[in-house]
Amino acid sequence: MRRDKMQIMISILDTCTKGANKTRIVYQVNLNFRTVRPYLELLEKSGLIEVKDVKNNGSVLYETTQKGTELIENYSNISEMLRD
Repeated sequence: MRRDKMQIMISILDTCTKGANKTRIVYQVNLNFRTVRPYLELLEKSGLIEVKDVKNNGSVLYETTQKGTELIENYSNISEMLRD
């Protein structure tokens, strides 16, 4: 079954709840490095994730913001309503 963009973004937000680097996001959400970049840029620009830490080696840690957490909850509630 093919996922739509919203499902992919929710999966990324869920993965970043406790902080995640790009590699972890790619593997957990089942994307590749080329396709994950636009999603991360959009989520960051929208204030749904933030860059929490940049390591000396250039590794970036992304974390879901409060706004992103609220979106996950709202999406979950809507999905639940539609299932009934």
